[in-house]
Amino acid sequence: MTQESQTAGKVFLVGAGPGDPSLITLRAVDCLRQADAVLYDYLVNPRILEHVRPTAECICLGQHGRTRLWTQDEINSKLIELARQGKTIVRLKGGDPAVFARGAEEGKALADEGILFELVPGITTALAAASYTGVAVTHRELSSAVALVTGQEHGKKDESSLDYEALARFPGTLVIYMGVTSADHWTRRLLEAGKDPETPVVIVRRCSTPNQETIHCRLDEVAGTMALGGLRPPAVVIIGVVADLPGTLSWFESRPLFGQRVMVTRPVSQAQSLVKQLSELGAEVICQPAIEICPPQDWEAVDAILKDLSRFNWLVFSSSNGVRFLLNRLLEIGGDMRDLGGIRLAAIGPGTAEAIQQYHLTVDLQPTEYRAEALAEALGPKVSDQSVLLARASRGREVLAERLSEAGATVEQVVVYQSQDVSTVADAIMERLVAGDVDWVTVTSSAIARSLRALLGDHLATVRLASISPITSEVLRELGMKPTVEAASYTMKGIVDAIVQGSNAGKSG
Repeated sequence: MTQESQTAGKVFLVGAGPGDPSLITLRAVDCLRQADAVLYDYLVNPRILEHVRPTAECICLGQHGRTRLWTQDEINSKLIELARQGKTIVRLKGGDPAVFARGAEEGKALADEGILFELVPGITTALAAASYTGVAVTHRELSSAVALVTGQEHGKKDESSLDYEALARFPGTLVIYMGVTSADHWTRRLLEAGKDPETPVVIVRRCSTPNQETIHCRLDEVAGTMALGGLRPPAVVIIGVVADLPGTLSWFESRPLFGQRVMVTRPVSQAQSLVKQLSELGAEVICQPAIEICPPQDWEAVDAILKDLSRFNWLVFSSSNGVRFLLNRLLEIGGDMRDLGGIRLAAIGPGTAEAIQQYHLTVDLQPTEYRAEALAEALGPKVSDQSVLLARASRGREVLAERLSEAGATVEQVVVYQSQDVSTVADAIMERLVAGDVDWVTVTSSAIARSLRALLGDHLATVRLASISPITSEVLRELGMKPTVEAASYTMKGIVDAIVQGSNAGKSG
């Protein structure tokens, strides 16, 4: 091993899978988390980059129709340059780096320079297409072999290395990669070589993503179908008798929110639960926070309260944020959960109660209806002549404090986190709103409702609004916006259920 290879960094040639960010491997995630730089193809799902450290440099290698695509020589040179700086680099590719992804070319370029590298497999599109369309590429009665074929050979070749006569006779399934723009050529060659023009075909575009398209046709119809539909890459074409099987296994496009585009407006730190629920039901989720959650400007008031907790009978939380900020601060200043030993705990709803339980604490009271009025009604008979501490945000309704005071409690409030409006929208998201490419916008609090009105204005008139509660709906109406659906239970699951019902109503209408 040369001295240079010992001091240089390392390059991971990583497969990102076919599109669904949850299909990335654990090894790939591990590589991304240690990377100093990530060079990624534009077809890689942006959500996969969430595994990258904030300090890492992320470089997109160009996008068709928008920015210039990097040449292979430029990519190789950049990988070598970064590795020589001692950095850990991830070269992130769609699918698998060893299947029509030039992984071998990049590996050789690195090996020639004495730079350490590793190929990390990913799920290749042919295999994903089988699972995500219900069209198995192998079948013990119909197809015992599968061939992966490129529809786009290297432009510098003098002649094709594909034997179309052998492919036409192939006793199994053909899967054509990168064959959209060359469909006229390869379909003609297969037909000329004797392939039955009535051979069943499935074209799968954007496999495993919420905007996946599945088109059934015959081999002699492929080129015309692509041209008529204006079909653009990425797509694979599955050719063979398996493509004519009944769609009994076609689960992916049958999910209740498939084809629906939902904008989640919760703060980034709180969005994942809602994003996951919507994604699993088939929705394409777009994240655009309307508010940000951050610590108070100083902790002086909070610390003073935490050092004198013993004087309170009740500690009341009206959000999971309040739980995390207050209890984390208690631990940071040297306290522990024993400081709450003599205090009873109340939570506004199940999400808040779950956050409390994560600190190995048990909630003493939770109302059946998840709103401040219900919490005040449940607490009122229990707090007369008692001292109550409310952990709250920098803004919000005063109804809980007012009603508990009316019930005879001595109420003290402490701001444990700040809620701030977001003032800018990502350009790509605004483009989608203007183009009418968003179906739903979630509104999960009154603060989010007000911020959305200021942030998006009249653009909200073209989308359907999903409100989490009657109070949030009332704020929306006050702002001149009508909610399309309202959650029956004021939880993330409740708002997801409401969107499903609203989407089904739209389909039946």
